[in-house]
Amino acid sequence: MSVANLCHRLQAQVSPRTAAGFAEVLRRLGGPLQVAVAGRIKSGKSTLVNALIGRRVAPTDIGECTRLVTRFQYGTVDRVEIVFTDGRKQVLPFAADGMIPAELGVDIEQVSHIEAYLTNAVLQGMTVIDTPGLGSLDAASVSRTEQLLGAAKHRKDDDEEEEGSDDLDDTSRNAVAGAEAVLYVVTQGVRADDQQALAAFTAATASREAGPVNAIAVLNKADTIAPESVEGADGDVWKAATMLAEKQASTLKPRVADVLPVIGLIAESAESGGFTSADAEALRQLAEMDDDILETMLISADIFTSWDCEVAAGTRLRLLEKLDLFGVRRAVESIRAEPAITAGALRRVLLDASGLEAVRQRLSIVFAARADGIKAAAALASVTALAHASGDPAERQRVHDAIEVLLAKPEAHQLRLLEALTLVASGAVDMPEDLTEEVLRVGSNADIGAQLGMPGAGRAELTAHALERAGWWRSFASFGATPAQSRVAHVVHRAYFLIWQQIREPQG
Repeated sequence: MSVANLCHRLQAQVSPRTAAGFAEVLRRLGGPLQVAVAGRIKSGKSTLVNALIGRRVAPTDIGECTRLVTRFQYGTVDRVEIVFTDGRKQVLPFAADGMIPAELGVDIEQVSHIEAYLTNAVLQGMTVIDTPGLGSLDAASVSRTEQLLGAAKHRKDDDEEEEGSDDLDDTSRNAVAGAEAVLYVVTQGVRADDQQALAAFTAATASREAGPVNAIAVLNKADTIAPESVEGADGDVWKAATMLAEKQASTLKPRVADVLPVIGLIAESAESGGFTSADAEALRQLAEMDDDILETMLISADIFTSWDCEVAAGTRLRLLEKLDLFGVRRAVESIRAEPAITAGALRRVLLDASGLEAVRQRLSIVFAARADGIKAAAALASVTALAHASGDPAERQRVHDAIEVLLAKPEAHQLRLLEALTLVASGAVDMPEDLTEEVLRVGSNADIGAQLGMPGAGRAELTAHALERAGWWRSFASFGATPAQSRVAHVVHRAYFLIWQQIREPQG
């Protein structure tokens, strides 16, 4: 990879400290994309992490572990490592229930983070980072999350930068420590600090903010939304959640590519083995009850668990903890519609109802399909930050020149497109609203139809449109654009031209 080659070549031309930073950048380039799951406290982050991994490993109850950053990554042996602030590591086995132990048996004030290694196929392509909730009363937990997201960096004054040694100083370490992408979890109301956290998110450095290339959001606990509170939902909970998610997307854009509704609790139960044949049998018993009685029971959790009926109260409580009332209702409806449905098929119905598959597909489109580009862009941002932190003007210029040479090469187009997208999304380059939307669309989609804003269109139509827009952006770059706009316009012109070539190749 060209960015890796640049790091290798520059290592011998920079200070030992900067070279150590470059070595860390190279290590990150060779690993999976790192995705942080972030959000406010009690937004259901850890539950969603378990659903994404397909295994209940992240503690969801408030405890020591939920106050720490935990990195879930692929390993050949399942194990937990406590990483201390002084660099020491202590290995722990997973608890008997397969989760990270709720209590670590160490002073967590001395803990940097937790590394959890799992023999899990999902983690071969993506490292998932669970973070403490923003808005927590525990200042240390918030600080750990903010440091990962880069928010702490924004609070430092320039004159607070530390003088360094040959080891990585805090500034340099922060330049390569953050996640490269973020899955941000919101609930019904997007608050000001949600937007601030996204604004502060850094994909490897404090200069690289969250944007449609590296951030998506989910509206979790979608089943708790009162459909009557959303105009046009027609009493449908999922329709209400979808409409609210679309509204939140307009609020959070261009910080995120999309906001998708999800029910993390049902997703976790269905995907991580929490839903059992005994649960399916209990739901069958509920499905046989009188309609009026069951409807009354499903009014609230208290009524559901306290009502006197044949299904034991403890069993009903277990169903509630795994599926909540929405999941119980959905499962009962499926059983009544298909009495012979198997436990496995019922689990799939619940998984579909959770919205997890749509989140996974979006993760694949936004993150996985362009993981190399996201990592390379983050690596370049890290390299720039490391050179800046060195305090040596000659070193900084040497790195700057090397990056400019790299970006001038045709194979670096994707990096230039990601850079242009970041500049426009962050407002660093001011563009008219319609052109901003077009840049975001072209740069943040992997599908050609979506890039061109013509989903489902035929090849001839797509070809003509790509060529027309390529010509328009070339003209705009030459006539009427400011110098900053012109730089972006040249990149967008080339993007359209390459799309045109790509569409024509199968015919040739």
